[in-house]
Amino acid sequence: MFNDLAIVALRLLQTGRCERVAILDLDVHQGNGNSEILSGVPGVFVASVHGERNYPFTKVVSSIDVGLPDRTNDAQYLRVVQELLPHVLRFRPDIVLYQAGVDGLESDRLGRLSLTHAGLIRRDELVLGELRSRNIPVSLALGGGYAEPIVDTVNAHVGTYRVVRSTYG
Repeated sequence: MFNDLAIVALRLLQTGRCERVAILDLDVHQGNGNSEILSGVPGVFVASVHGERNYPFTKVVSSIDVGLPDRTNDAQYLRVVQELLPHVLRFRPDIVLYQAGVDGLESDRLGRLSLTHAGLIRRDELVLGELRSRNIPVSLALGGGYAEPIVDTVNAHVGTYRVVRSTYG
């Protein structure tokens, strides 16, 4: 397996470009690969918000894990993200690697959550707005997306990029 965020984090640390890297994994599946690869690596903080009953069924411990129940809605989800952000920021990352998963959509056949497009847009506004206001660089990775119809996945990814554009110009 190729884990892009873990490789980027390690490379940033090894080259001295960063001393502290945070991974904010908001894909509906736990960031177990990041957590396993980066376990014990100084200067790394992995935060994962995911479906508790979703793959992987045996979770790997991250710096912070928040497992959500099936059918979690926008209000519940956004509250969790809002409560999580201060923990990520207290780590004082030089950069945040943001896994902006869209598989929490209600129409996603594997996600098990009940998020709307508006909820995902609000999530991205919260995360990117907070990072921008603190001048913390962010690298965005798209994740997930198994919606039926597939256009829901495409529109959710487009929504994320619209938020990026409105936040960063």
